[in-house]
Amino acid sequence: MAGSLAAAEYFVAVDGNDANAGSLLAPFASLQRAQQAVAAGDTVFVRGGAYAMTEDQIARKRGLWAYVVALEKSGNADEPINYWAYRDEQPVFDFSNVKPARQRVTAFFVTGSWLHLRGLTVTGVQVTITGHTQSICFDNQGSNNIYERLTMRDGQAIGFWLGQGSDNLVLNCDAFRNHDFTSENKRGGNVDGFGFHAPAGSTGNVFRGCRAWFNSDDGFDFISAGAAVTLENCWAFYNGFTPAFGNLGDGHGFKAGGYGIAPDARVPETIPRHVLRGCVAVRNKAAGFYANHHHGGNDWLNNTAYLNGTNFNLLGRTAAGDVPGFGHRMKNNLGYKGRTEVSNLDAAAGDVSGNYFTLPVRVEDKDFASLDAAELIQPRRANGELPEIRFLHLAPGSELIDRGMDVGLPFAGKAPDLGAFEFGTAKK
Repeated sequence: MAGSLAAAEYFVAVDGNDANAGSLLAPFASLQRAQQAVAAGDTVFVRGGAYAMTEDQIARKRGLWAYVVALEKSGNADEPINYWAYRDEQPVFDFSNVKPARQRVTAFFVTGSWLHLRGLTVTGVQVTITGHTQSICFDNQGSNNIYERLTMRDGQAIGFWLGQGSDNLVLNCDAFRNHDFTSENKRGGNVDGFGFHAPAGSTGNVFRGCRAWFNSDDGFDFISAGAAVTLENCWAFYNGFTPAFGNLGDGHGFKAGGYGIAPDARVPETIPRHVLRGCVAVRNKAAGFYANHHHGGNDWLNNTAYLNGTNFNLLGRTAAGDVPGFGHRMKNNLGYKGRTEVSNLDAAAGDVSGNYFTLPVRVEDKDFASLDAAELIQPRRANGELPEIRFLHLAPGSELIDRGMDVGLPFAGKAPDLGAFEFGTAKK
């Protein structure tokens, strides 16, 4: 109670001034100035409007990197530092004019821990290097942080990059229409919606309720990760395409693992086992769910793939080279109308019972309440959760209902259904 009574509130507004006191009536102009003022337990409220970021606001330059907003201060378990959109207002940070020569741009560089960012939008992040490079909207290097209801759109940068830290939660965030048309072959082959690339020892990281679409490379990418990550109820669709469905980068929905091109490239001592449950992959250019030459297995539980190049590609790798994927635990997964349904899977070297491709079931249009993929882009609910849709939900009478296996997730009826959406009210 004493800590909460001592907590301060600061405000940032488009018409603010960094010489102000940071109050509601005399707000700061920048988040960087607000960060100088905060202490553990404080909250920074960001008023709505368009924040036109400029190069003179770059907080730090280090080697190739230009960090525009650097959040370095930490809260603690009982007193996090909050950076929240004010009420229902929509602050939009536009980085279109931040173009430091020969440097990679990171819009928000977060090295602090016990922080909570909520309701911020980043757009227009630029690329200035023509060789191999990457810019990033949000780069997490801390631990115990929450990133909630963030939007990363219409730029040349990766949306969210988790490169270090443990026990971070990325919750109900959207990354879309991001395409690097400057570097390398201009196809944007390094621009993902969400990236997880943390080293060994980075535990407890979770992406939940996030969407990635029309990103020029992949929706979610875990290549070269030394630690495991969990994805829950995330959607990846239309990745690898322009909004007009022109071809761009790789175009995987969920690229869950792998370690580069060489068979032994940067392989950690312990191969991480990623968990994807309740996720949806729709019309991604390549695979919906892709193991990406992984050197071990992942857990794939109650996921749905529709209209992808390959719905489930479990490609594995050993020191000798590429092999059919091994060690995977696959339960209650559902796919439909992929150009290829399942490829590169060594079913005997894993636990893959209880899926649409192992059960005596036939998947048809009539099994679904809706096949209108446009529902995926509907606005989120008021609390930031994914929209309520009918798309790919099972229709009454479908033989896919109650055909799954109990894997510890909520379900209704006699047994879990196949796919990401449980028919009826799920029980614990």
